[in-house]
Amino acid sequence: MVDGRGRPLAAVITGGQRNDGAMLAQVLAEIHVPRTGGGRARSRPEAVIADRAYATGVIRTDLRRRRISAVIPEKRDQIAARARRGSRGGRPPAFDAQAYRGRNVVERYFALAKQWRGLATRYDKLAITYRAALTLCAILTWLRT
Repeated sequence: MVDGRGRPLAAVITGGQRNDGAMLAQVLAEIHVPRTGGGRARSRPEAVIADRAYATGVIRTDLRRRRISAVIPEKRDQIAARARRGSRGGRPPAFDAQAYRGRNVVERYFALAKQWRGLATRYDKLAITYRAALTLCAILTWLRT
């Protein structure tokens, strides 16, 4: 997870075949952004901007429960299913197209991290070694800004 300027806030290492959406709650729990003046660190983002893979009801419900705005487009099959049901299909979830334009920041950070050959190819056998490389990449990203 990155902030609006492409700086990493949290990362969770999973198995190679694990679904990203299943780990969203754990990634959100890892966020701690210290305040500059003082006070408790922020742990809740204003919004989560994600692609269609995160458009499940479970994820939307979890974000709503945490009072986090979900900027996630609907899947085409969900739109078609709601249209088939007619008036019983319910309202579509809110979607802010202007805010969704900021999703490229996440993709640009992934492109930056993949410039590290070890991160892109996942040669490391141990998760702790891979996490160390990811943490080092995150530190260097924070130092650049």
